[in-house]
Amino acid sequence: MFILDPKLELDTFFISDLKFSRLLLMNDVNYPWLILVPRKHDVIELIDLSFDEQIELLREINLVGKILQEHFFVEKLNIAALGNVVKQLHIHIIGRKKNDITFPKPVWGNAAIKPYAEKDAQEIILKIKSCLDQFY
Repeated sequence: MFILDPKLELDTFFISDLKFSRLLLMNDVNYPWLILVPRKHDVIELIDLSFDEQIELLREINLVGKILQEHFFVEKLNIAALGNVVKQLHIHIIGRKKNDITFPKPVWGNAAIKPYAEKDAQEIILKIKSCLDQFY
């Protein structure tokens, strides 16, 4: 049974369950920052997934990356699976622009998190859901 890590639950907004992963919006207005979490129990590393599951996850990473490129007009995608704080496998897909608050530095540890107003988060979520509807 899939249970989302409590830290991810606290730091994100739910967007949608895709075929393989849960799609979340990071609660940080500084960046268009999405997170994919495979809906599998006790998965810590990418290599814990079967090859077919890895391919499905890559499809979803590509989909989310395309949405950020085409609808949020980002100049660079940062895609990472760190897991140093939250062990549960999750993939960060972060849209970067040359004028964002920390560019070209990493997003972690270089700027204070600025939470979304609930209304603004819901607008972003609806925009992403609309984009997903084009693919599913």
